[in-house]
Order: sequence, then C-alpha cells, then structure tokens
Amino acid sequence: MLHFEEITNQNLQEVCLLQVREEQRPFVADNMLSLAEAFATRNEGHAALPFAIYDDDTLIGFVMLGYGTLGDEEEPEIAAGNYCLWRLMLGAAHQGKGYARPILDWVVSYVKGFPCGPARYLWLSYEPENTHGREVYRRYGFRETGEFCGEEIVAVLELGNPQEDGRGAE
Repeated sequence: MLHFEEITNQNLQEVCLLQVREEQRPFVADNMLSLAEAFATRNEGHAALPFAIYDDDTLIGFVMLGYGTLGDEEEPEIAAGNYCLWRLMLGAAHQGKGYARPILDWVVSYVKGFPCGPARYLWLSYEPENTHGREVYRRYGFRETGEFCGEEIVAVLELGNPQEDGRGAE
C-alpha cells in the first residue's frame, strides 16, 4: 500500500541514495540537494514539505512541496499564496508501474487540506525537453500557463476556492 512519510534520520540515507534513470538526471534534482534546499527554505521562514514515498515497506520515491513565494526573482507570479509540487521522483526500479497517478492523487489531497494556508492552485515546472513529465502532468489535468520559472515551463492544477470549501479565507 502506498504511503508517505516525513524524512527522518531513519530514512534520510536511503532517500538520498535513491536515483532516477541516467537519461532523467537532467530533469530531476538529486534528493540530497532537494533536502538541503528544504532545510534552507525552512530556516528562511518559508514552507518546504519533503516526504519519502513507500509501497508497503519499500522506498520508491520522493516528493517535496512548497507554499507561497521564496523571494526568488525567477519564480512565477502563481507562486504567491499557492502550493508548488517542487520535486517528484520515482526510483529507477519503480518506474513504469503505475505510481504516478496515485502519487499525484495523494499530493492533491494533501494540499487540499491546506497544511500551510489556503490556496487556489497547485503549480509545478519542468524543462521543455522533459516530454515524458510534461505528458504525465498534462494527462493528470495540469495546464501550462505561459509563465516560466527560470527556463522551466509552469503548469497549474486548480484546487478550488478554499473559501468555498470552508477551509479558510485569503
């Protein structure tokens, strides 16, 4: 059964050692770098939510979410007051097994609980050359906005209005 756990000293090394396929490395940040970014982001008073992804007892991937702006001049306008799917990776041995949709389902469900504050959108970005990732997100319902985060294409998924859900106001 798929489940998500916070990063702890017990799973840190295993998460850091998890790798994607060689041809995907230009598109996916190393998990150790991602965790260092999460640490620095939290130290600066911003939100970074990293999780290890397990299928039963087997570590299969890593996901990191963010909320709001970080003050980065390259971040898109959509970042303000919204959630970001900052990182998503599946280990090489676990790809092609149908995990993408259930992982994205969990991410959407989690952010709809507004753990860091209300939001209308979940956004992400990807390299233009990452045609596989682009297609996975498009099939899930993410729509490109025409914005860029640095040189990456920005795509969004509408979460709904938190005021309508009774979960808070902007």
